[in-house]
Amino acid sequence: MQERKVSNLVIVESPTKARTLSKILGKDFLVKSSMGHLIDLPENRVGIYISKGFKPYFCVIPKKRKILEELKKLAYDKKNIYIATDPDREGEAIGFHIKRKLKKRKDKRRFLRVEFHEITESAVKSAFLNPREINLNLVNAQIARRILDRIVGYFLSPLLWRKVKRGLSAGRVQSVALKFIVDREREIQNFKPSEYWEVEAEFGYGNKVYKFKLTKFKGKKIEIKNKEELSKILKDLEEKKFVVKSIKKTLREKKPPAPFNTSSLQQEAFNKLGFTSKKTMLIAQRLYEGIVIKDTPTGLITYMRTDSLQVSQKAKSEAEDFILKNLGPDYLQKEKITHKEKRFAQLAHEAIRPTDVFKTPESIKEYLQEDEYKLYKLIWQRFLASQTAKSKIESTQILITAGDYEFKATFQKIKFKGFLEFWPQEIKEEDPPAFKESQILTPLKIIPLQHFTQPPPRFTDASLVKILEEKGIGRPSTYAVIISTLIQRNYVKRKRGVLFPTELGILVTDILKEHFPDLMNEKFTAIMESKLDRIETGVLEWKRLLEEFYKNFKPQLDKAYQLIKKEVKVINKKCPKCGATLVERWGRFGKFLSCSRFPDCKYSENIKNEAF
Repeated sequence: MQERKVSNLVIVESPTKARTLSKILGKDFLVKSSMGHLIDLPENRVGIYISKGFKPYFCVIPKKRKILEELKKLAYDKKNIYIATDPDREGEAIGFHIKRKLKKRKDKRRFLRVEFHEITESAVKSAFLNPREINLNLVNAQIARRILDRIVGYFLSPLLWRKVKRGLSAGRVQSVALKFIVDREREIQNFKPSEYWEVEAEFGYGNKVYKFKLTKFKGKKIEIKNKEELSKILKDLEEKKFVVKSIKKTLREKKPPAPFNTSSLQQEAFNKLGFTSKKTMLIAQRLYEGIVIKDTPTGLITYMRTDSLQVSQKAKSEAEDFILKNLGPDYLQKEKITHKEKRFAQLAHEAIRPTDVFKTPESIKEYLQEDEYKLYKLIWQRFLASQTAKSKIESTQILITAGDYEFKATFQKIKFKGFLEFWPQEIKEEDPPAFKESQILTPLKIIPLQHFTQPPPRFTDASLVKILEEKGIGRPSTYAVIISTLIQRNYVKRKRGVLFPTELGILVTDILKEHFPDLMNEKFTAIMESKLDRIETGVLEWKRLLEEFYKNFKPQLDKAYQLIKKEVKVINKKCPKCGATLVERWGRFGKFLSCSRFPDCKYSENIKNEAF
């Protein structure tokens, strides 16, 4: 029997995604992986013809030539060639370059772009029924970013090699992230703690003791800065009568959280699971591309690189069905709940959510590795919480006065859990004492509490990702890479989840801050990101962005070469070979001592480098 000829070729980036799509699309489609990028700027040179309008030189990655040749052979006799790369700028650019390499003049084959945000049968088949052309605005935005980063990296890195040590690198977004870490470290080192005091009064009722905090004096917030001020207040209170001024009950509604986007997923995965940003994204990638469940590869979550908080109507309806069946009608949202979107968020995308809410974490636990289960459960819980009704919390605020002094305590009780069924939060529940207004009380004791102000905390993966997103620096797909790069380059050390700048990281930051103020300015970097977003929407021409950047960057670069001196530090120690002064230099493995007469005298010795 003659083998049936397949007329459709589908190209994706990863083998896992290829296996999942093959199962969904069936025998009429041949699905192949490009193993990521096939075409890129050259590794060993800039690859940008600046004088020719920033024309990039894209070439086949040497290690990927065999893959490209195989794709050409497979595509030769196909009627339809579908580009099914990831639904973002990078995926669009990968598809654009593959199409250029496969397409011939007067080609009768159809090259079609398909886009889906979850790898499920319905989403994939819908995408293949509604293909589109390659979006050149998305491609141009990605090319502009690639050229911009290449110019910064390839022009700044040699400067650092010459002035500090070989092997260093500088990146447009990476350097600003490093600056945040270095600036925070300096804040901590320069921090001087200040003393302050608080006063609590304890009152008994029944068998319980209740604590009230001194908050105001003569209607204004009280601040006790030293022991002298404290002593005066304590003496005053000895003569005062304590009276219940007011008891106020309020019922407040607590809004459910938004579903995850890339940033919030990385933050919560760090805070709740202790996952680094890199680990979170690697696991999320597996959940997106497909986990084998009952011999069938199944995409469990939507695309994990997104800044959108939007959710499809279909997903909302499925969540409502689940909530109705498991919790009842009271837990359905009675009104539309909105969350503030980031400016220029890609609203065509969805938030990160499970592809099927009825695939509960427990029902598929046996098919998942432990960390996959933990992350899937986090995503599943967050999504259902975002679609559940507001919680209702009753607060009872009791004010007690002692002359002009006012003490306050607030007691909380959950009246309706709402979204807290899926997304528990630490809410201390306590019944209030049954005091009455105007009741005179006698405190059991007055407790002075000494405190000292604390320095700001060092960054973690979560807090660094948060500040990058808040300030509009980088894209969702870059956060994990930024942190990994800083650690790989020995600019930052991670210890017990906290990010410390190394001496080398501080040195590089100081050099770049002094000589490239625009590049290290967070507002300038955020403006560049917004301009890249404008290229994506077709509002800004990509070459214009590069021209504006380069005309300021090039003079700063030329000046830096003239002004920056080779980074050496004179040591109060003589060379044992020739008697000349020893100097501290940076080398491949850190700092070392060498003779100041190098290369005439080649004496050197290792020194103990910093440890964290």
